[in-house]
Amino acid sequence: MTIRFGLIGCGFISKKHLYALLNCDRAQLVALSDIQQSRMEESINYYQMNSDSLSTIECYTNYQDMLGNEEVDAVIICSYSGLHAKMAKEALLSQKHVVLEKPMALSLAESNELITLAQAQKKELMVCHQLRFRPIMQKIKQIIDEGKIGKPILGVASIRINRTQSYYMSTSWRGKWESDGGMLINQGIHVVDLLQWFLGDVKTVYGEIGQQSFVKETEDVALGIIQFKNQAKGIIESNIVTKPNNLGYSLSIFGEKGTISLDGPSLNNITRWFVEGDETTEEELECLVSDGNEEIYMYENFIEAVNSNNKHVLIDGLEGKKALELIFAIYKSELSKQVVQCPITSFSTADMKRKEG
Repeated sequence: MTIRFGLIGCGFISKKHLYALLNCDRAQLVALSDIQQSRMEESINYYQMNSDSLSTIECYTNYQDMLGNEEVDAVIICSYSGLHAKMAKEALLSQKHVVLEKPMALSLAESNELITLAQAQKKELMVCHQLRFRPIMQKIKQIIDEGKIGKPILGVASIRINRTQSYYMSTSWRGKWESDGGMLINQGIHVVDLLQWFLGDVKTVYGEIGQQSFVKETEDVALGIIQFKNQAKGIIESNIVTKPNNLGYSLSIFGEKGTISLDGPSLNNITRWFVEGDETTEEELECLVSDGNEEIYMYENFIEAVNSNNKHVLIDGLEGKKALELIFAIYKSELSKQVVQCPITSFSTADMKRKEG
């Protein structure tokens, strides 16, 4: 069955979702919502220029009106972070399946509410940690899970990018704890998610952040030291003050029998691949790392789950919350100046306002 999608928020990130819809056989865009009519028109033009279908796409300046459209089976939420949980809740209550951009929420309470609500409504809730669907990441996960790297010892995630003052001044919600959530949540969460996906459940976290900009509240630098339940250690080091522009991302896993390391603008470069006894060829690795269709694979998984009575999305609310909880533990450690035991039961980015007080 073809799934009919409505998309909320026609900003930059929405183009990736539209591209994925265009490349999935059982997906159709039927509605858009944005407060700017011009952005909806631009999205329609992009979609129809690249689609065989010229069917009507309804436009709504009020997303709640779109939620009342019975032709919409699933809603894609691409608004700014502070609205994610509210919109997802309303969509689920309107009997819609949901594809939710990261972060799923800015508090654990909201995250848990979405998880419970999706289950109660019997609707699929997919959180967009799409890098898990990238073939090279699937290969790394398989190697770790099959024990080929031996006992994991250390994982290191680095985010070294640049965000200018003008970036934060361009819209009123950016750089605020209650509406934006912080640099780790918005720019670093995908790498954090991969780190915890590869190494498993977290036992303890110690974190510190630094902030020097006068135009925003949220952090410029974030550091985390992690103890995983399998005894592996983890390090997160992240900043948005890299001059003069982005240096990129890196993720390294060190085990008893091997080392795997990726870096680049989107973790698309293998800097080290050594696994004792592994027969993966350079040609296979090159093929895996060059496949950047993870958004399409994510939507294929979502469509399959919606069309099935016994399958669910791979990254549901429970999985989507894991990286968020790790980041919250770093923030909570900054506030308490102590090691934080995981899992944590409550936290909101709004709690970081106490740091300023």
